[in-house]
Amino acid sequence: MKIVLFEIEEWEREPLQKLFGGGGAVLVQAPLTAGNAADYAGAEVISSFISSSLDRTILEKLPKLRLIATRSTGFDHIDLDYCNAHNIAVANVPAYGEHTVAEHVFALLLALSRHIPEAAQRTRDGNFNFHGLQGFDLYGKTFGIIGTGHIGRRAAQIAKGFGMKVIAFDMRPQPAEAEAIGFAYVDFSRLLAESDIISLHVPATPQTRHLLSDKEFAAMKQGVVIINTARGVAIDVKALLQALASGKVGAAGLDVLPEEPAIREETELLRQPSAGNRDLQTLLIDHALMHHRNVIVTPHSAFYTKEALDKIIGTTAENISAFLENRPQNIVNPSPQRAGN
Repeated sequence: MKIVLFEIEEWEREPLQKLFGGGGAVLVQAPLTAGNAADYAGAEVISSFISSSLDRTILEKLPKLRLIATRSTGFDHIDLDYCNAHNIAVANVPAYGEHTVAEHVFALLLALSRHIPEAAQRTRDGNFNFHGLQGFDLYGKTFGIIGTGHIGRRAAQIAKGFGMKVIAFDMRPQPAEAEAIGFAYVDFSRLLAESDIISLHVPATPQTRHLLSDKEFAAMKQGVVIINTARGVAIDVKALLQALASGKVGAAGLDVLPEEPAIREETELLRQPSAGNRDLQTLLIDHALMHHRNVIVTPHSAFYTKEALDKIIGTTAENISAFLENRPQNIVNPSPQRAGN
């Protein structure tokens, strides 16, 4: 069975070659796109990262495809309707970054609370004046978590270590976990009203799109801090920009933005036929947030540690091997689970 892995970094080649037995897989540095998909028409198994959108225009050029092994937990970048209709299984890496991403939450929060980027730049410039850099303690603050999966719960544990009060909202609460860690579930409106810091840990679904918008920001404390390491579409960025301007939101730490792929590709944006599909207003707002004094944006790098990447590679290889051996694992679309031989 022909296996092709896309978006492979140089350091990944050696471990992947060992896992797939040398010539067992084709390793491609470039992402899979509509422009190059026809070159891999014989692929039966592919693997890519979440930065590549695998829609119908790409997948229909892979007629032999039986499995997509995404190297991510999220799979909203894959056209599941097309996959289900064409007996293509989709496997993910269900848990790899609970420590990694949760730690990034607090990297962003501490950078904001103590003005670390600006302070560091001042000292580089030879300026040791600390006026204007007054921060705030995390101790005693109320940390609100929206979404208590692996990452959300780990963020709760870290927050408790800082001496914070932790409250959470989830459509599927886990009271035993809450009791063990020491946080309390509350309803959504109470979380918005009581939290000094709000951290998002939700997938991208129709229900979570613009989960935080004008109405939600209006219900929050004055000067609330927003952290988003989940999905860019979970926040209405136009509403966020307005809330920052009014002071309702005091600061924001964002590892994700709604038009993030377009920002990466913006030098090609106006020359591509798909440019009309981009939300150019949102793209402009993303840029405004990137340059806002009270906002820190990181390049979707919350997952990016050696430990997390090793787990991603290992689990992806296991997912592919299990599928080829007719014992599929971590399949997110339950119908097409057979190797299709």
